[in-house]
Amino acid sequence: MNLAASDVDPVELPSNAFTQLGKDEEYRPVMHPAREYSEVTPYSVGMGLLLAIVFSAAAAYLGLKVGQVFEAAIPIAIIAVGLSNALKKENPLGQNVIIQSIGACSGVIVAGAIFTLPALYILQASYPEITVNFLEIFLSSLFGGVLGILFFIPFRKYFVKDMHGKYPFPEATATTQVLISGNAAKKSAGGSQAKTLVMASLFGGIYDYIIGTFGWWTETISTTAYSWGQTLAAKTKFVASCNTGAAVLGLGYIVGLRYAFVIFAGSIFVWWFIIPLMGTYGSAEIAAMEPAAIFRDYARMIGIGGIAMAGIIGIVKSWPIIAQAVGLASRELRGAAGNKAQVRWQTDISMKYVIYFIFVALLSVLAFFYFGVIHTLWQALVAWIVVTVIAFLFTTVAANAIAIVGSNPVSGMTLMTLIIASGVFVAIGLNGTSGIVASMVLGGVVCTALSMAGGFVTDLKIGYWLGSTPKKQESWKFLGTLVSAATVGAVILMLNNVYGFTGDTALAAPQANAMAKVIEPMMMGGSTPWTLYITGAILALILNWLGVPALAFCLGMFLPLSLNTPMLVGGLVSWFVGRSTKDKELAKARSDRGTLIASGLIAGGALFGVFAAITILCGVDVPTNGGEFGPQIRGLIMYAALIVGMYLYSCRVKKS
Repeated sequence: MNLAASDVDPVELPSNAFTQLGKDEEYRPVMHPAREYSEVTPYSVGMGLLLAIVFSAAAAYLGLKVGQVFEAAIPIAIIAVGLSNALKKENPLGQNVIIQSIGACSGVIVAGAIFTLPALYILQASYPEITVNFLEIFLSSLFGGVLGILFFIPFRKYFVKDMHGKYPFPEATATTQVLISGNAAKKSAGGSQAKTLVMASLFGGIYDYIIGTFGWWTETISTTAYSWGQTLAAKTKFVASCNTGAAVLGLGYIVGLRYAFVIFAGSIFVWWFIIPLMGTYGSAEIAAMEPAAIFRDYARMIGIGGIAMAGIIGIVKSWPIIAQAVGLASRELRGAAGNKAQVRWQTDISMKYVIYFIFVALLSVLAFFYFGVIHTLWQALVAWIVVTVIAFLFTTVAANAIAIVGSNPVSGMTLMTLIIASGVFVAIGLNGTSGIVASMVLGGVVCTALSMAGGFVTDLKIGYWLGSTPKKQESWKFLGTLVSAATVGAVILMLNNVYGFTGDTALAAPQANAMAKVIEPMMMGGSTPWTLYITGAILALILNWLGVPALAFCLGMFLPLSLNTPMLVGGLVSWFVGRSTKDKELAKARSDRGTLIASGLIAGGALFGVFAAITILCGVDVPTNGGEFGPQIRGLIMYAALIVGMYLYSCRVKKS
């Protein structure tokens, strides 16, 4: 294939962008490999950092509330395209890739932090001697993000180049299509997409702001709000509930019906089978408990065991990938990988520098553990070894999951890390509250590293398709990580002061609660529910054997039913929009518009959720009308209107 620099840049992705290449076929990206493009500029770096701050705050709020962190890549890409068109920038594609890559640090850093570190606040209610400070949250997120970047760079060529056309990369595909829409021939389309996103964000944000701040209608529709539902729950432990927020509905739309259904199936397996079974045939103590208490103290543990086993299955499946990528990196380090023939489009940070930076980063992590967390050198060294080994091994699991289904199983892998680390720490005498702090901070580093590795593969695949410079993406990712880590640390502290993580008005923080539930009995000498963990692990093995996504099912088992139900509703809306016409081209256009609207609902709901927190911080009382009849009926009406409106506006697409 001729790669002469005089070739004209295409305005669309090449026809072989999503297919496997023939024996002598090469992929030629949109930005020509033999030419230089404007990528890293004050505008692209500044805008990327601004969006990283905004979306870090938004994602932290939503993740702590519902346990799901939305992927910021698509909304950030749309904003980048819309702004470049509005500012009439020439050849903005390279800069937009950098904006997206830096800004996308927000979601991955947030996931690593909020899935683990709020557990310290949760356990602080029982053990006041546990302290949490900004520096612990910040450094845990920062070091985890840096390790995730460095550990993944040796795997870049395998995932984004060698496996071209073999992995679907759903999120990277969608984001790339948004970015390419800003090319010269499609500027008007990009601006239209940005406008739709802004309008959806405003609507979803105001909708969720009214619920969270003023409570004009209930946030959760539940059968227990009615006398017949209360009687049913008391006798059979049966409960049905649904969150009415716009952000969670949008999340379900993007996840799609298949995975939303699997998550919901795991939830109803616990809520409509396990909990009634425990309430009917369990001990008198369990029979006297409310369904929510049975879920929190017993049934949820089965899901935790399943998630841990799903992570082990992922490592076993990815072992050949690890060996192949390490071999590729070692050959390049020896100068045997053909570096002389490399062009801009395939140039990474030098492997010598990568190894040097890994050494410095790991040394910094060891110093952080010793001086800031554990204070005993040999125990800090053991913790450091655990972090290094697990973070590196699980890197490919995270990247592989993102490449195939667009979903990172980071929470399950972190749970297994906590179980392993806690067992090791207890064995070396590090237990009690000091062991809790050490385990959670360690878990935060690992969780953030794996989250970053999974998110980074998306950024680099986007860059591969479009032809940006990997070295520039890799270098500036560190700055985005630094800013996002600082932002999420500040937001977690603020949300703890406003809502807290324990009590009636507390944020759900489901993953952090699960982490706390795992770590407490292991460190404080309590009874660890190994039978429930093993049951979940066996269930995960059976699900994997049957071909059912074990991680998604088990995730549904330890998330509240009220948050999984709207996921299914959103998935159903997506399914109906995609089948609203027999015209395949028009159906795809409607589905794409629905994805855009859903992204807006998510981003707006999350952003205005932060505004709601600020409003409450200023003295507005938190609404407490969830169980009253009037707000329940109004909530049902408003939620139905939201669903119908989302469907109708998604279908408002003219055939071109």
